[in-house]
Amino acid sequence: MEIYTVEQITEADYGCEETERKEPTALLKLRLIRNEESKYVEFPEAELESKGITEGKKVIITDDGKVLKYVRVVAAVIRDGDKILATARGYGEYKGWWEFPGGKIEKGETPQQALVREIKEELSATIEVDELIYTIEYDYPTFHLSMDCFWAKLVEGELILKEAEAAKWLSKDELLSVKWLPADKDLIQFML
Repeated sequence: MEIYTVEQITEADYGCEETERKEPTALLKLRLIRNEESKYVEFPEAELESKGITEGKKVIITDDGKVLKYVRVVAAVIRDGDKILATARGYGEYKGWWEFPGGKIEKGETPQQALVREIKEELSATIEVDELIYTIEYDYPTFHLSMDCFWAKLVEGELILKEAEAAKWLSKDELLSVKWLPADKDLIQFML
């Protein structure tokens, strides 16, 4: 998987015999992050906004040629004895689906710092981040998710749900008893 930065978006010709394009098409100038090489890719203009693709954003190109926005996040697998914390999303397209708490990494943060901040913001608790379990790479319909997943434990505070609609402490045997987000389910398969 290669990660690119969208350097420029321009309109490509459409509707002419030479190109055979049937809809307005954008031409994305992409810069490969690892070695600064540039390439051009055509993309339907109508999908730019819905997929969050703008100049300066990161994207990937899937094996079948799709261009997806690249989103990097962190997740905490918080343990208390033999139980693991799961939270149900309280918003968005996947409202009610279960996940490991976490969120986006802000500029200048390490994944561990982002995780501590996100848990404080979402659950009003302080955690200690332990080792990396695995990095999940998952293609959702409109974006590619890269999720660094860490073991963690609560060190201070009671859980107060600020964004989640519910939380459960699940044993290893109970992990598959809830409807997980697809990327989080991949992590569970890796942990079992």
